Amino acid sequence: MKLTIVGCSGSFPGPSSPASCYLVTANDGERDWRILLDLGSGALGVLQRYVDLSDIDGVLLSHLHPDHCMDLTGLHIAVHWDPNGWTAGRIPVWGPAATKKRITIALDMEPPTDLGEDFEFHEWAAEEPVELGPFRFTAYRARHPIAEAYALRVECTEPDGAGGVMRRVLTYSGDTDSCAGLVEAARECDLFLCEAAYHEGRDDAIDGVHLTGLRAGQAAHDADAKRLLLTHLPVWNDANRSVAEAQEAYGGPIAVAVAGVHYTV
Repeated sequence: MKLTIVGCSGSFPGPSSPASCYLVTANDGERDWRILLDLGSGALGVLQRYVDLSDIDGVLLSHLHPDHCMDLTGLHIAVHWDPNGWTAGRIPVWGPAATKKRITIALDMEPPTDLGEDFEFHEWAAEEPVELGPFRFTAYRARHPIAEAYALRVECTEPDGAGGVMRRVLTYSGDTDSCAGLVEAARECDLFLCEAAYHEGRDDAIDGVHLTGLRAGQAAHDADAKRLLLTHLPVWNDANRSVAEAQEAYGGPIAVAVAGVHYTV
């Protein structure tokens, strides 16, 4: 399973990265499958460096804040108005219950666009697994100031090249503060892609919104995650400070997500 960081800037696009969007690719022995974890502000353009839009097999939205979902409006335009005719069929989208309504309002078309023509919408049911190609993904309730927010656990089974199979687990925190659902989503995962939008001493008194590096490290420790990859750092954050905070609670490998970098899970 390969993870490509399309965008990782926290809360709004930065000068070197769009907002949250992560491309996950795996092979089932017959073909490559490609899913997106979030499709935030500014991500759609950069995404096309790595994948043809017609090859997207699914979009998984952690929640409906613009920096995590708003470029679904652009993807709709790409699908609906392709002058050559879109032949890939409807793109499956998993998200909170209000996803279709949220994107319809953002498009502000008159008469309202029927997004069901282009997307196959599915609502998250917490802790109920969904299977797609070689992927099995499960949403866990997170803690963020919006009606529904989820951490996403992505499990993948691929051929190992020797006649067997290998299983890998990637967990994506979405946006969240510390909570039991986050730890369960990351339990013994191979790579924990975890937000760290806040700093200790500056933001740690704010409850129920985001993690600090320390809180992210504590979640990784509690979940026995094998690797921690910090993401969703706003442009005003010091990445070294985030890592140092995480190291106070977690003794495993820690890195900071960088747009354009690929990781093997």
